[in-house]
Amino acid sequence: MADTTSLPRHVAIIMDGNGRWATSRGLPRSEGHRAGTEAARGIITRCRELGIGHLTLYAFSKENWGRPADEVKFLFDLLVRFLNRELDTLLTQSIRFLVIGEMADLPLAARKVLSHVIAKTARCTEMTLNLALNYSGREEIVRACRRLVGQGVPAGEITQERLAAELYTAGQPDPDLIIRTSGEMRLSGYLLWQSAYSEFAFPDTLWPDFTPAHLDAALADFQGRTRRFGLTGEQIAAVPGSESAS
Repeated sequence: MADTTSLPRHVAIIMDGNGRWATSRGLPRSEGHRAGTEAARGIITRCRELGIGHLTLYAFSKENWGRPADEVKFLFDLLVRFLNRELDTLLTQSIRFLVIGEMADLPLAARKVLSHVIAKTARCTEMTLNLALNYSGREEIVRACRRLVGQGVPAGEITQERLAAELYTAGQPDPDLIIRTSGEMRLSGYLLWQSAYSEFAFPDTLWPDFTPAHLDAALADFQGRTRRFGLTGEQIAAVPGSESAS
């Protein structure tokens, strides 16, 4: 990118279109998922190059358990292979790996490798990579409320800040930019609390075809937007050092 200023601190992506990519080529859906992991690898690397501090990828929702059992099994086998292959790269690039979602319900092999990669990268500091697995934005909010109730927090003392501290993304900035590939224009339960003031991009590109150049284009568009956070344009312009995408 020509301009690397005013980049988002946190980019979140709904990686959509693997199945359609494969079907359009007369391939089984598994080949679309396999190609999707290579796209993810390229985007992770590009975000690290640009200095984006947080990247969240939506890999598997709670609703995805309704897919054919053989496809679900393939997805988790693919995840295990991907993480085993990429661990050294994560460590070399100082990328901390985290999971947002309910890990307890995942297959044993997946839980083991996920826990291993989380532990090994815990001291990495240059970027945080969140993988949304068995994730539901509504369930995340319910979980946070239950945790506050469990702590005995009185209703009158529940604030936005206290609730946010119980989310999976606690301690991380909310996503500045959310990208959903394949042209679909919905969140599908993704980061519902955190996306309150996010910017959105809905490129038509199917996920396996989404390259670092496509990411750069989305980031350039983001940089040209004015984020008002409920204020007027005049108020934003009056803030010293304010920029169009800040």
